[in-house]
Amino acid sequence: MLDKALKGSPIYWGWLVVLLGFIGVGFLVYLYQFQEGLKITGMSRDVSWGFYIGQFTYLVGVAASGVMVVLPYYLHDYKAFGRVTILGEFLAVGAITMCLLFIMVDLGNLPRLLNVILYPNPSSILFWDMIVLNGYLFLNIIIGWNVLSAERKGMHYPAWVTPLIYISIPWAFSIHTVTAFLYAGLPGRHYWLTAIMAARFLSSAFCSGPAILILLCLIVRRFTRFDPGKEQIRTLASIVAYAMILNVFFFLLEMFTAFYSQIPGHMHPIVYLFSGLEGHGKLVPWMWTAAVFGILALLLLIVPATRRNENTLVLACVSVFIATWIDKGFGLVIGGFIPNPFEKVFEYWPTLPEVVISLGVWATGFFVLTVLYKIAVSVKEEVAA
Repeated sequence: MLDKALKGSPIYWGWLVVLLGFIGVGFLVYLYQFQEGLKITGMSRDVSWGFYIGQFTYLVGVAASGVMVVLPYYLHDYKAFGRVTILGEFLAVGAITMCLLFIMVDLGNLPRLLNVILYPNPSSILFWDMIVLNGYLFLNIIIGWNVLSAERKGMHYPAWVTPLIYISIPWAFSIHTVTAFLYAGLPGRHYWLTAIMAARFLSSAFCSGPAILILLCLIVRRFTRFDPGKEQIRTLASIVAYAMILNVFFFLLEMFTAFYSQIPGHMHPIVYLFSGLEGHGKLVPWMWTAAVFGILALLLLIVPATRRNENTLVLACVSVFIATWIDKGFGLVIGGFIPNPFEKVFEYWPTLPEVVISLGVWATGFFVLTVLYKIAVSVKEEVAA
């Protein structure tokens, strides 16, 4: 089926060329970072996780959200999702690819990756994060490719794929739960030290991932002859609505716990994010932007008329993406480091090299996603014909 990726319209090839341009520039800047070290980033002793890990955290959620189409289709036999399940699985592959690349660029010294394999430590959450991420990547590749191949031949997928499908469902929950434990397991960071961190991660994943999938489905419909279907998009929109409500609710629980108890360690990061602390407030306009888009998304998703209208649904999904990306991919990670354990504020802001390298990683993920979608859509069109 790989030959399907070698045939396409000028728009398809032009898009790949643009992505290759971003990948090339990002790779060159990464070589500069590899030579000079992480000193060219905005990270420091006080803020040791920055833009890279923020993107990693967000994209793990996007990958985990693939279960929102896999579970109804394979476990509950919701046949309508048969048209979009492969799109959700391949979205997970693209997202995990970006996750692994963000870990690589964040390490600085690439050979350090081998330490996790050469010196495994089961008591380390990082060890388990490596296991679940790579396992989920291979599960989605194997399942998606074999199911698509069987569909092309007009056959049922092989029986040995079924156990992998059932394994992939709890595995999807595990990748973001383990990622949440990376944060919740650090007692010195009060903003992350909460029992509902995993629940917050999953709720944000199950609204942001399906929102991105809806946008991708609409793009596929616009530029190909394959229609993912209106019922499928409406069902995904309902999933996004409920998950977004839970996401906001969990955040409000954190706000209540912090401010009603008046525990300084829990209050200060939130104060810093939304109003600034000790004269520092670089993230304040970003967090209020996230809040505005979050409220807008809720209004558009809760009202049935705007949720079912594809024009307003696009606006709602874009709003969900912006709100969750700022809150989870930036605010949550950086906010946990401010103030530091000595109650001092040392702000972080990504440097230009960080941004360029991140764009290169995103471009790599979208390159992989575009090629996989080209194959999937071509097979769907062939079967329909």
